[in-house]
Amino acid sequence: MSTTFRNYIDGAFADASDGRTLDVVDPTTGEVYATSPLSGPADVDAAMAAAAAAFPGWRDTTPSVRQRALLKIADAMEARADDLVAAESRDTGKPLHLLRSDELAPAIDQVRFFAGAARMLEGRSAGEYMEGLTSIIRREPVGVCAQVAPWNYPLLMAVWKFAPALAAGNAVVLKPSDTTPASTVLIAEIIGEILPKGVFNVVCGDRETGRAMVEHPTPAMASITGSVRAGMQVAESAAKDVKRVHLELGGKAPAVVFEDADLAKAVDDLVVGGFFNAGQDCTAATRVLVHESVHDEFVSALAKAAADTKTGLPDDGDVLYGPLNNANQLAQVTGFIERLPGHAKVEAGGHRVGDKGYFYAPTVVSGLRQDDEIVQQEVFGPVMTVQSFTDEAQAVEYANGVEYALASSVWTKDHARAMRMSKNLDFGCVWINTHMALVAEMPHGGFKKSGYGKDLSAYGFEDYTRIKHVMTSLDD
Repeated sequence: MSTTFRNYIDGAFADASDGRTLDVVDPTTGEVYATSPLSGPADVDAAMAAAAAAFPGWRDTTPSVRQRALLKIADAMEARADDLVAAESRDTGKPLHLLRSDELAPAIDQVRFFAGAARMLEGRSAGEYMEGLTSIIRREPVGVCAQVAPWNYPLLMAVWKFAPALAAGNAVVLKPSDTTPASTVLIAEIIGEILPKGVFNVVCGDRETGRAMVEHPTPAMASITGSVRAGMQVAESAAKDVKRVHLELGGKAPAVVFEDADLAKAVDDLVVGGFFNAGQDCTAATRVLVHESVHDEFVSALAKAAADTKTGLPDDGDVLYGPLNNANQLAQVTGFIERLPGHAKVEAGGHRVGDKGYFYAPTVVSGLRQDDEIVQQEVFGPVMTVQSFTDEAQAVEYANGVEYALASSVWTKDHARAMRMSKNLDFGCVWINTHMALVAEMPHGGFKKSGYGKDLSAYGFEDYTRIKHVMTSLDD
């Protein structure tokens, strides 16, 4: 029997007002297993009206009230862990054991972090910066937030959107990807038991639904995690009425491996950093840059490790990752490999796995040049490229020589070199002798075409606030 997902607007579940639906496909089989609303302007209007009506009441709650609400949400998510994992896996095909440990557990922890952050807003101290006048700073919520989450981490990215926004006192209209609505709709069910109606709303739909949300006059802020193209469209749309924009876009993370690195550890960690979630991660270790003196040794070890890495069904406890999310993504990854230049060499993988679903083998490609398409453009699949470099200056040149600037890593035992590289690498995050580790307390976000604004941390929380200066005379 097919599952039916519904929008969550003003405290109630509803179909799209015109009855249109989208098919939701199980990526392990390629078969339709559910439908979700294809929401149009009327549905977006209803969600925005609900959020706008609910905002003043939620804005005026104290930080302690918002903290308690978010802690209840975290507890409820924990109590529904099995349901959330099952819903997320059905939409994404991700391994169940990794979903529980590496995605759901951090998501719950991040909700609890923002619950605490609600009571920890900081600002410049009040004082007399002009004689006879006292200045104070108010941190206020921005208002209604239109938020668009991606399909690569539907549950985790939904949390990264709604948790800081709600903690700061905003009202939310959140759209999941059209291919992965299940966990977000379930979160709406959980939140609906805790928050006042209208504070949190979910609108399902396609790209046009997201566009209608961003272009709607009600939101004060638009937040999206997605492709560079989508981010540019959001920024252009938001500019028409000067909305605040928060963009977390693509990545092409370099992992720079020097000759003195622990090569075995680097291989082990980068296999996970490159292939986890089928490489569908903006911070994935997609470009490995290796010093020429250890290049051949490293490529051989990486290719063997890739060949030993398994992809498969969600209930297989031995797999590192499941399928690509959708047929279009499988076609994109396949296209990159088919278009490889003649000087490139596929060291491992390079092919689809099976004839059902969207599985793709762990792939390593060597012999590449800096201007090759697969080096410059985001593949967003289980594909790692390897290039050699001669010295530190060339490593920095190659690492920075792409349009993305989200994350990077450096592998060396030389502390001074690591510090120089962390200074010179033009990326929002630089990991040293590790890759893809995230914590709620530290910011996540990039530069250049990877977007602007921060997720996680107090910086991400502050992005959902506005600053007001209040000055008063001390004269009677």
